[in-house]
Amino acid sequence: MKIKSKIEGSDDWLFIEEISDNYSPNTPLSEKNVNIKSLPAQKLVNYQLSAGGLFLVHSTMQFNTSVKVLSEVEGETITSQFIFYGTHPNPDKKDAKSNRREGSRHNIRYIPSIKGKYPMVPDIEYKYFLLVLSKQYYFHLIDQHSLLHTEFVREILKGKYTSFAAKDLPVTTEMKRVINDICECKRTGELKRMHTESRILELLMLQLEQMQSGAEEVDRYVIKQDDLRKLERAREILDAEYTYPPTIIELSKQIALNEFKLKRAFKEYFGTTIYGYVTRLRMEEARRLILDEKKSVGQVAAAVGFNHQSHLTDAFKRYFGILPSEIRASED
Repeated sequence: MKIKSKIEGSDDWLFIEEISDNYSPNTPLSEKNVNIKSLPAQKLVNYQLSAGGLFLVHSTMQFNTSVKVLSEVEGETITSQFIFYGTHPNPDKKDAKSNRREGSRHNIRYIPSIKGKYPMVPDIEYKYFLLVLSKQYYFHLIDQHSLLHTEFVREILKGKYTSFAAKDLPVTTEMKRVINDICECKRTGELKRMHTESRILELLMLQLEQMQSGAEEVDRYVIKQDDLRKLERAREILDAEYTYPPTIIELSKQIALNEFKLKRAFKEYFGTTIYGYVTRLRMEEARRLILDEKKSVGQVAAAVGFNHQSHLTDAFKRYFGILPSEIRASED
């Protein structure tokens, strides 16, 4: 498959990349930075990373005048796209605050070859984080038969262009954290490939989690700055104690934030409930222990806080769509 993009009327490609249709774990990562200095671009920087079945690009762009970005995909791809945009008005102007525009959105799409033109508004800074995966790579990360994406897979098998969510959703703080972790990773070689793949899986899980929770209808909740520090502390506690996590009452007391605020603000800030966050930590660790450390299901159940092996099996099946005993076979 092939993906390429350029500014209409420009001779310079933002990127043009041939991507293998196959998932190839032994393919070394290829990285490059592209800085295009040409009018009408005020700013145009691309970080690109590719491997077998994967292409990743992180772009920052801003233009002096209205332009169109031409994009073309040849072949079947699954894309995970994040867009951040915002103006930076002159603070000396009286209407600076009223003119300020910012936001973010994301979605997962199946694209079976497409050409498009996308208008860019002048003086707005756009940041794109785009993952392009081959079908085989995507199904390596999330089993084709997983209940997490049944309808999406049905459309993929029909070969029809489709978006996972009916409309784009706001990017959560957790998603931003994972994107930054991918872009700022200092590892090299095989370690970087492993780190990148694990974070891509985490990012997809965050997207699917939000999409399944009906986040389209979330009533936005403004979180005070002081409460943000308390929420970060709550996450630190859960990260350290997810095997046997504190109850919401206990967590509320530890961070000095009442239960109602804790539950509502946590979901708004991190894009998932406290229970959902703990479940993800447990399931991701369970998956790692099974695949990387070859632990038995009984050993894994005890390691991630389940009193009975059957409880882990049920939770794992609900989360990944397959049984713990089947996951090794799906990786072979």
